[in-house]
Amino acid sequence: MAPSSSVVSKLKVQLKLSISRLRMVQQKDTAIAKQQRRQMAHLLELGKEESARIRVENIIRSDITTELLEILELYCELLLARIGLLEAKECDPGLEEPIKSIIHAAPRTDVKELQQARQLLVEKYGKEFALEAIENSDGKVAERVLKKLKVEPPDPELVNSYLKVIASTYGVDWPKRQTKPEHTSDEDDENPSGGHAVKSLEEPLTTQELNKATPPRDLGPKSPVSIAPPSPSTDNISPRIKLPGPPELKPSAKMSGLKKETPSTQAQSEPKRKEVEGQGKKVVGGKIPDVDELARRFAALKR
Repeated sequence: MAPSSSVVSKLKVQLKLSISRLRMVQQKDTAIAKQQRRQMAHLLELGKEESARIRVENIIRSDITTELLEILELYCELLLARIGLLEAKECDPGLEEPIKSIIHAAPRTDVKELQQARQLLVEKYGKEFALEAIENSDGKVAERVLKKLKVEPPDPELVNSYLKVIASTYGVDWPKRQTKPEHTSDEDDENPSGGHAVKSLEEPLTTQELNKATPPRDLGPKSPVSIAPPSPSTDNISPRIKLPGPPELKPSAKMSGLKKETPSTQAQSEPKRKEVEGQGKKVVGGKIPDVDELARRFAALKR
């Protein structure tokens, strides 16, 4: 058995290679999925709905595989960040889930670098540890990894959601709206317009109606803060952002201590206001002095 330090140094190199390789595979799968989505939109536009439903399952499976590779990439980054904990003989409890998840899921991927990292982990912790991870006898493998590895037909609601998103993205009218046929009556023969339909002219909107109309949301200055929507996944095909509402303002103790003025208190305070106003008039009193009077006062002050 190789020394622990040499195994950890080799594992560090393989984890770096696995991370870069996993990212390349995800980018490649994403590009292929975009081409497949264009083909699905073309099939929906031609009305080949059954063919589109069958082929969209490949897109769903490709998205699930991409999400699995993303999870394994995060686990590799976690092990690389905590590479010092791998020097111990026994597995650290905080690293047991990522290590067993990689040992369990690596053979189901086509990434050779990840499989080599798995072999080093098996060599590091022994066959019994690897057998527990493969069989998941202790339940330490991540639940989301097990969910992505399940091979089962997709739910019909998920298929419909995928087709709706693809149709809306590429501007395809699906499901097609059923237009009601126009009913013709015998009275059309007596129509003096010669069989041509006459459009009813609408009255122009008044100024009051235009004032009541709500302006578009794009009008006016935009907020400098922008929130990017979360990326869709197989668990949530159309995610939405929920912003918190405005905070509730509670009155302070000083404001709550003030009493509201009642008609009786207003009647009592009215004479006091008049008295204060009268005193203010007495103090100010008289008319505004002119320039000559101000000059005389200034000369008297100099004396």
